[in-house]
Amino acid sequence: MSVVGGVRRLTAPDIRARKGGAPVVGLTAYHAPGARLADEHCDFLLVGDSLGMVLYGYDTTVPVTLDMMIAHGAAVVRASRHALVVVDLPFGSYEEGPQAAFRAASRVMKETGCGAVKLEGGCHMAATVGYLVERGIPVMGHVGLTPQSINSFGSFRPRGRDDIESEAIAADGEAVVSAGAFALVVEAVPVRVAAALTRAMPVPTIGIGASVVCDGQILVAEDMLGLTPRVPKFVRRYAEVGAIASDAVARYARDVRNRAFPGVENTYAEPGFEAPEIDLPDDEPSAAAK
Repeated sequence: MSVVGGVRRLTAPDIRARKGGAPVVGLTAYHAPGARLADEHCDFLLVGDSLGMVLYGYDTTVPVTLDMMIAHGAAVVRASRHALVVVDLPFGSYEEGPQAAFRAASRVMKETGCGAVKLEGGCHMAATVGYLVERGIPVMGHVGLTPQSINSFGSFRPRGRDDIESEAIAADGEAVVSAGAFALVVEAVPVRVAAALTRAMPVPTIGIGASVVCDGQILVAEDMLGLTPRVPKFVRRYAEVGAIASDAVARYARDVRNRAFPGVENTYAEPGFEAPEIDLPDDEPSAAAK
């Protein structure tokens, strides 16, 4: 159990125990400001490898490195006190086998202070999940649409729309949970698939594009705050922070160009010194200056 500033941080067993109880609330967090905003409202914060697309401008999550995940994970842990922090293992850091996965996961746990890791995959990852759990590393599973496999899938389309895919997802979920995962992210699947998984799994299912039938939900924070240009079907915009920020930047730029900022209240006065008057240009700034 971790206590930070008098607040008890939630753990993987706490999340597991929520099966059938109050819905589990999760959001992504990639940096300290985001973690501070979300911490008191969420049960867990996911430092997702989606940061590669949201923060770094990559087209997929594949280029994300272990060092990137550790740097962002450590910032989120430092800035939070209440929520369980889960850090994604990035593509290439765990697929080689259980020993490679343990080396990567143990680095993440040691260097970030997080409480769990998440990895994608089903039946073929069950042995790796078991290996990690047996060695003291809590694992959150992830089935359905698994973004690290985008080069195999060919697109970010939903999974499980036919019987073959839905049966494979059910088998993946059972394998990962049987191996010891404390929760299961279910991404971009039809309601019937999510409902079947939620009924069958003894641990919470965490939906993202998997409907309200799941035991909890997670979204990319920047998506629901209006900070990303593309809005997936499963996202509800709870604010348009991007528009507000753009307006603030425009007003700042205008004040700088008009020499209205900084004002007297924003400067450090020196006794006996008066700032010289500045002749303001009559014309509006040129398009190039803007």
